[in-house]
Amino acid sequence: MSESSEVTWQPYFGFSDAYENQDDVIEQIIDTAQDSGYLAMEGPCGTGKTMASLTAASYLIRETDKFENAIVVTPVKQQRQQFVEDLRVINSRVDDPLAGVALVGKRDLCPYGREDVFPAGSSVQERCEDLREATADLVNEDSDLNVEQQFETGDASTPPAAIPEEEKWWDPAKGRVLVENAQRDPLDEDAEPLHTAGRTAPYPRAQPTTTPEMTESGNRQLYCPFEADWYGRDKGSPVTFESGVNHVVTTEELLPDAVDIGTCPHRAMTVLMQNADIVIGNYNHLFDAASRHLTAPILDKRTLVIIDEAHRMEERVRDLLTDTIGYYTVKRAKNDLEQLLRPARQGPQNKRQVETRLAVNDVPFEAVETAEKFYDDVMGWFETRVDDELQDRFEHYGSGLSWNALPDEDIEIPLRDPDEPEPDEFTRWAEQATHGGDTFRMLSKVGLAVEDALEQMDSERDCVCTAIGALFGQWWERDHVEYFREIELEYSEKDDRDVDKPWMNYYNASLVMYNCMPSQKIKDILDEFGGGVLMSATLEPLSIFEEVTGLKELATDDEEPRVVSSRTYDLTFPEENRASWIVDVEAFKKRNRGDPALENTNGTRERYAYVAREIARSHGNVLLAWPNYSEAEWAGNRLREEIDKPVLLDQSSSHEETRALKREFVHGEPKVLVTSTRGTLTEGVDYEGDELHTCAVFGIPLVNIGSPRVQAVQHAYGDRFGAENSFTYALTIPAVRQVRQALGRVIRGPGERGVRIVVGERFVPNALHSVYEYLPVNEREEFVRMKPDFLHSQFEQFWDI
Repeated sequence: MSESSEVTWQPYFGFSDAYENQDDVIEQIIDTAQDSGYLAMEGPCGTGKTMASLTAASYLIRETDKFENAIVVTPVKQQRQQFVEDLRVINSRVDDPLAGVALVGKRDLCPYGREDVFPAGSSVQERCEDLREATADLVNEDSDLNVEQQFETGDASTPPAAIPEEEKWWDPAKGRVLVENAQRDPLDEDAEPLHTAGRTAPYPRAQPTTTPEMTESGNRQLYCPFEADWYGRDKGSPVTFESGVNHVVTTEELLPDAVDIGTCPHRAMTVLMQNADIVIGNYNHLFDAASRHLTAPILDKRTLVIIDEAHRMEERVRDLLTDTIGYYTVKRAKNDLEQLLRPARQGPQNKRQVETRLAVNDVPFEAVETAEKFYDDVMGWFETRVDDELQDRFEHYGSGLSWNALPDEDIEIPLRDPDEPEPDEFTRWAEQATHGGDTFRMLSKVGLAVEDALEQMDSERDCVCTAIGALFGQWWERDHVEYFREIELEYSEKDDRDVDKPWMNYYNASLVMYNCMPSQKIKDILDEFGGGVLMSATLEPLSIFEEVTGLKELATDDEEPRVVSSRTYDLTFPEENRASWIVDVEAFKKRNRGDPALENTNGTRERYAYVAREIARSHGNVLLAWPNYSEAEWAGNRLREEIDKPVLLDQSSSHEETRALKREFVHGEPKVLVTSTRGTLTEGVDYEGDELHTCAVFGIPLVNIGSPRVQAVQHAYGDRFGAENSFTYALTIPAVRQVRQALGRVIRGPGERGVRIVVGERFVPNALHSVYEYLPVNEREEFVRMKPDFLHSQFEQFWDI
């Protein structure tokens, strides 16, 4: 940027002085975005990435004609809060604050769902959708809901309607009638009020229904008064940006204010989002088709995109693109069709009526029968295939001792060789059973016709046949390299007992289309926007990051190439405050370490136990990260027997349990915390001040390379980027980023001191299968190689003990 234009972003910077490199980050984002490009940027803690990206966004929205708004997405809740706080700091310094809103899901905002008012076992998402549909039917201009007087909206403080261009089909007066019907009578002592988020709603806890007098039909209809209030306000929101601290609205302000007023918090959030300058959400709001319907109206070529923690993007998008078709969902789809076919089979006149209803969607009766047979055959194939697999794998399965034969863990059943991208065995079976491509492709259309016909028959059935039909259509059409097909058995022991199919007592079975290659989807989505920044503390090697995320393809697109640039910034904290060591011992591999059992005392395990003991005894709080939770458990149990310091063991657990363990670790006397490098305590967690003194990573945290899914991913990467790069791109680079994330927990501020250690010869330069070259140049130059015997003296020297 020129010196004259540099001045223009300064008013949007939240502090008096920028960190070292922070001004360059801001300018790089602005320059790249103005060229409709994307910046891939690695900046460690201390770079000020959050404030820099928001400053650039503020400048681009306010001082240029190129961008109308910005969306921030990050998978880490703590980071979402940091963006909120930094935007509030910016707004505190400008005369005209930027309107900001932080997005959350329906489950966090639904007053009834939060207070468990819905029937037990019901999904908040599905229940909410049903109530929304019922409420929409009642407020429709053509509904038979009686309205005595017209209701006028006119609150000057209310933002514009969410979709001003939408053709108006609802009657606000009908919304107000429903609200008035639902409002709690303060004199009615039996009407328990609905309390949530520290506020009392104007409605009772029990969900309301219309009274017989309210409609011409006289039927009672369940509805949502919070939703009705939104319609009563002409799809406006009484909650404004003034409700938020410095014009940034979060759940803490939105939920209680909306509940107090009696309007739907989720709808109010949507209205604010449509009028916001900066929207803060998670990856789903950008990459998940099911969540994009919420943000789609605000996302276009005039949107700036800020993707935080971008090293996790591949994995997260892969998960979002993976689809499953559950056995019981197939059964529900079959029952949907039977709901229509059953009466049709009871007589010619009934059949003619059904045929007439289906004809509206140009679907013949025979097509529904074909679809029903397909689903029935699929269920039979499912049952036989799982039975055969479990009998082959587990000796006592099917002998009456199944309860003692099956593992209490998930099981993968691949439907093709992961290295051979040929049609899977389910597809081949379907073709042999005369269910070819025509059948798969018609299922969605048949499902839609059936759902419409059932609705005409006043059925209140919650159908799945359209959605499941669409997924089977994708099963047929999708590429066999990009999507790996398998059966997944998710362990979930049931109370019921099925003697004929004993596996059903222990597992939920699903057909899975596992996404192996998300780069094309990422590229297509990024191409929808005006530009942006993808940033993290661990993106190197950036050239490989650009390849696997589709950025390189975006830059070389034949029709409309986009600018893609990259920058890496060094750690700015004083180098004398940190020590970085490579402990040179043999590689920690499965074949030479054996099982993680205390009785296993082979040479490799004993050497690693010695290293762990030396590090654990060192000054202060020590974090030891192992390749997986099983190895962490072994190390934790060994250390409890061998050192005096308290040893805490982290295992895969709930978010609250993990937070409690972290609190225990950082308070009181010095402790050792043992965890997995792939766990939640090694990434996106801040250990500030004296909370962490040393972090050591043992071995390379590769995912289970024996998994068919992982093998399929490796093959897909080889197909796209070359067989010689498959293991490196798909497995090694993500594992090294996990290592660097863990090491990054140690030094979080300029006054902090700490030791970073990697253990194993694969970190040694020029060693067999060394990962040394995948560390950034500036980082690898800091690491000093040593033998385990020197650890004690080096710790004493660093801590001056």
